[in-house]
Amino acid sequence: MLNKTASVRRALRGLRPRPRQATAMIRSGAHRTSRSERITDRLLALIAPQATRLVARMGGRERVLPIGIAFLVLLASISGAAATGTANGATGAVSAATAGPRLTIGGLDSSSEQANGPDQAGVLGGTGATTGDATDLGQYLSDGTLLKPLAVDTTVSDASAKLVTYTVKSGDTLTGIARKFGVSMMTLWWANNLAAKDQLHVGQKLTIPPVDGLVIVVKAGDTLDSIAALTGMSADDIATYNSLSDRTLVIGQVLIVPGALGKPIVEAAPKPVAKTTSSGGGSSRPPVHYTGGAFYWPVPGGWISQYFHASHPAIDIAAPEGTRVLAAAAGTVIFAGWKDNGGGYQVWISHGGGLFTTYNHMSAVLVHVGEHVGRAQQVGRVGMTGDATGPHCHFEVWHGMVWGSGVRVNPLPYF
Repeated sequence: MLNKTASVRRALRGLRPRPRQATAMIRSGAHRTSRSERITDRLLALIAPQATRLVARMGGRERVLPIGIAFLVLLASISGAAATGTANGATGAVSAATAGPRLTIGGLDSSSEQANGPDQAGVLGGTGATTGDATDLGQYLSDGTLLKPLAVDTTVSDASAKLVTYTVKSGDTLTGIARKFGVSMMTLWWANNLAAKDQLHVGQKLTIPPVDGLVIVVKAGDTLDSIAALTGMSADDIATYNSLSDRTLVIGQVLIVPGALGKPIVEAAPKPVAKTTSSGGGSSRPPVHYTGGAFYWPVPGGWISQYFHASHPAIDIAAPEGTRVLAAAAGTVIFAGWKDNGGGYQVWISHGGGLFTTYNHMSAVLVHVGEHVGRAQQVGRVGMTGDATGPHCHFEVWHGMVWGSGVRVNPLPYF
């Protein structure tokens, strides 16, 4: 038992750290034990009996010694980590809890706290004194703070993305384009500031709104309330449809006002053409007497979908849209274009002797005022412009001036 105790004492003394020479006390040339050595001896004396019994129970020093070494290494690691964590300050610093590099965005530190102090306010906002000199304003401060101002969002919500641009092709009419996109002809008229419906040209660019209404480009002095008052629509509805996040309008901002109405089309009254010009080998002066005989059927392959009666003084000749429309007899064109009388695109022809024919709801007009046309010459194409629910030619025969002093008669006896 005594031999085991002595062995444990020698092993523990071999593991304990040697006393530093700096702690030894030298007085009058005599060597005295250090304080750490005295404490170690006392501890060994106290724990030796218990350690001896513990070693015996654990199977001898061959098993205890590795465990003790591992325990001492663990203690040393913990002590080293604690010392490192408290010594991250610069050499000579008063406090070791010095903050590392900072990132300042728009006047705020990268941490959750707002950057306090006049230095941030002075550099970022231009108000207040700056305690740190910026090596390059807007980048770094002398203490390592990185300045990164927030970007300002200058985008403006409007309805530009909802508009479609259409390029006019050969044979296009304003009403046909409007029907293609599911909006009214007047919506296209207002959106494109047009002056005449029959003056479209190939390659012309048209703006197509997604719904019936007005397209408004904000001008100086415009407000949401003033636009609402002008159009008779609700300011809230306008803001909602255009997804306005800010009700303050900006010059040039594009707004769509669904359901709003613009100015009506002003049409000049047609006048008979009496000038003499050569066109296609004939005279443009309307003939004095009608000498053409029986009329030619104006829509090849077409069939009568509605006959002449008191409330419908014409015949409707139905046919697929785009079918050719022909002059029923030779004569002179006195009107060709759009008319706000429900007939849409139409052509009026004077045949002489006070006899006139009209061709209505066409999708295309292929003649012009003053042009002499022969019997069965093409003047347009079948459509459904104006007040029409399907493609057809509304064919009228007038005794006397069209929409003047004349009256409409049944066309069938002329065929």
